[in-house]
Amino acid sequence: MAIRFDGRVAIVTGAGNGLGRAHALGLASRGAKVVVNDFGGARDGTGGSLSPAEAVVEEIRKAGGTAMADGADVSNFEQVTAMVERATKEWGSVDLMCANAGILRDKSFGKMEAADFQKVLDVHLVGTFYCCKAAWAGMRDRNYGRIVLTTSSSGLYGNFGQANYGAAKTGMVGLMNVLAEEGRKNDIRVNIISPTAATRMTEELLPPQALQLMKPNAITPAVEYMLSEDAPTRTIMGAGAGSFAVIKIVESEGINLPESEWTPDAIAAHFAEISDMSKAKPLQGAFEQTQKYVAQAAARAGIKL
Repeated sequence: MAIRFDGRVAIVTGAGNGLGRAHALGLASRGAKVVVNDFGGARDGTGGSLSPAEAVVEEIRKAGGTAMADGADVSNFEQVTAMVERATKEWGSVDLMCANAGILRDKSFGKMEAADFQKVLDVHLVGTFYCCKAAWAGMRDRNYGRIVLTTSSSGLYGNFGQANYGAAKTGMVGLMNVLAEEGRKNDIRVNIISPTAATRMTEELLPPQALQLMKPNAITPAVEYMLSEDAPTRTIMGAGAGSFAVIKIVESEGINLPESEWTPDAIAAHFAEISDMSKAKPLQGAFEQTQKYVAQAAARAGIKL
């Protein structure tokens, strides 16, 4: 059965170009009413124009879909709240939130100004929080919501010159983990996409042959799946050039040391065993780590819990 979004209202941020545009067009083609949000600034977040969002809305309408343009700056909570309220007043709800908006201010850490670090966090991490926060109460009241955030391999795995971007993008993984847990009782499912595609964010980094393979619309199927009624929750999905993968944060089984060996020298001596990933697994919540360590310590001490 085909995934459809008939009767659903979606907000896609940063939807005037690149990935956001592809997501907005894809959701509209499957029946969603779409708020095409874009501040319309340059890649570094300066300037601003509603024209990119309006152009995408026109594309959607010409194809028979329903959409409205919105120029809210995602780093401004009042503007984001007004955007959600406008969509709710016009169409009755906001069911789907795709937080995609972003900027780049790349510099090596030694040369990075504090203002450039802060601005990237404000748009990516704080802006994503604002989008989720503005839509959360309505989703909870209706006992339905689907949210997709946007992380990056730059944060998950590291990339030179992107301390601000990498920190913001990986911060979103923490936000997703917590929101997924808090949303379960109200059927609010929260996931995150780690995309790689040919956009104005990446066009200077890849050769022409690679850019031809990395179409933005190759990411959209994963986003649509994670916004669908039968979506998973708390999933990190990688996507690019038609490849799709699930990314896990895992922890080694580790070892428990007696108190006499609570020294850095003992850690060094046992580090190969501590870092052995042969039995590594993802943990399902913060307290699971605590339970694991306590169980190991209890076993060493012969304590029955």
